[in-house]
Amino acid sequence: MSDPFQPQEFGMLLAETARIWRSRLDQRLRPLGLSQAKWMVLLYLSRSKDCMTQSALAENIGIMGPTLTGLLNRLAADGWIERRETALDRRSKTVHLMPKADAALQQIEATAAHLRDELLEGIPEDELAHCASVILRIKQHGEQLSEPHRSSCHPGEQHASDERLY
Repeated sequence: MSDPFQPQEFGMLLAETARIWRSRLDQRLRPLGLSQAKWMVLLYLSRSKDCMTQSALAENIGIMGPTLTGLLNRLAADGWIERRETALDRRSKTVHLMPKADAALQQIEATAAHLRDELLEGIPEDELAHCASVILRIKQHGEQLSEPHRSSCHPGEQHASDERLY
């Protein structure tokens, strides 16, 4: 029998589960020669309905702009993506997949689907639907929250409310 649910551990459980899922997928995608950072960029671009700016892509992936710039430089040099200036603002660049990415994306999607099937095996569909519904609501709540103002903290100092980030 498992331990009783502890709400204060939910965030950490969710983060650990996502980390393990990404790690297992990364292991299976290594033969393609793409790091996790690279295949994540390709996936985000392939799943976006419109072209994405570099800043929107950085926000979606959760990395800083300068880090993404170096990553995009490598992807562009290898022929996976190209960056284009936007018509309204030459400082802003949109990121586009190149044809080379198509075959790799098919392999990424197939590998991800196979792993998803393995990880979710034996879990009833109604439980998965309920779980997804709850996680979506948490995500929506998080998107609606603004960053807390922490003027009382010095850079690098932990704030009392940070003790249970997850």
